[in-house]
Amino acid sequence: MKAIFFGTPDYVVPIAQALHKAYNQGREKQFTAVVTQEPKPTGRKGYLTFSAIDDWAHKKGIKVLTNPEDVWESDLGIVASYGKILSKDVIKRFKHGILNIHPSCLPDLRGATPIPASILRGDTTACVTIIKMDEELDHGPILSKFKAEILPTDTTETLRTRLFELSAEFLMELIPSYLSGKINLKSQNHKEATLTRLLKKSDGFIPPQYLSQVLEGKSVNEDWTIRFMNNYNLKPAPQTLFNFVRAMHPWPGAWTTIKTKEKSKSLKILKAHIEDNKLVLDEVHLEGKSPTTWKQFQLGYPEAKFVQT
Repeated sequence: MKAIFFGTPDYVVPIAQALHKAYNQGREKQFTAVVTQEPKPTGRKGYLTFSAIDDWAHKKGIKVLTNPEDVWESDLGIVASYGKILSKDVIKRFKHGILNIHPSCLPDLRGATPIPASILRGDTTACVTIIKMDEELDHGPILSKFKAEILPTDTTETLRTRLFELSAEFLMELIPSYLSGKINLKSQNHKEATLTRLLKKSDGFIPPQYLSQVLEGKSVNEDWTIRFMNNYNLKPAPQTLFNFVRAMHPWPGAWTTIKTKEKSKSLKILKAHIEDNKLVLDEVHLEGKSPTTWKQFQLGYPEAKFVQT
């Protein structure tokens, strides 16, 4: 079997490692290439930064492609957080198609950000679905899925790391049965589909009037529209804002605006917890300053107030 992996960030490296262990230990190297995002300029000097999958593949001596149109005919493709939609022509180059690892219970939470959406909704169970990709977004038929607990302290970072580690083992058990035709594919109920989109920095914003209320243990009888989720609103309350802080970590981070003696600035909420039915801030990061505890911040800025700019 000749396989090609499509992926980009560090948390999908376990998938590549599992493919390498399963198919590249003998003389014949069956895991032949990775396709990943091209290097991007970062920092003030604009140095090129290669993706985690790019770095990993170079160390393993595996071919790296940054244009999916360059892939050759192979038996099987695997996709996990690649970051681009593949054309019908690319999909057709794989004898057994391309399997997509998507961290949601499809058709629920299609799109780029199912994990923060699950945490934000207060779900206690996460899901990973393996589908056979078609040219539409997270639309193809389902091979299988598994569930895992969402811990009360999970952030997007910790949950997705765990889910993709579990996915690597799950996928290696699934592939032989799939290739031998033992799995019956099941079409998704597209009428039940819900959508998410890529997060923007603005998606991490908590209106200051909501935050000041929940810090006192109050709930706000008002619909707050969550824009990265299609047609989703929530009521601001200690638990929902705690979920929001966890969902926004590490990117874009939950943040609000606060006024000190100097001027209004953004304040990132790095860590928080629930205590006595109140949201309690643990660590914050004021724009232009170093991260600190909330107690230290209050001592340094006793006049600070949450304000809408």
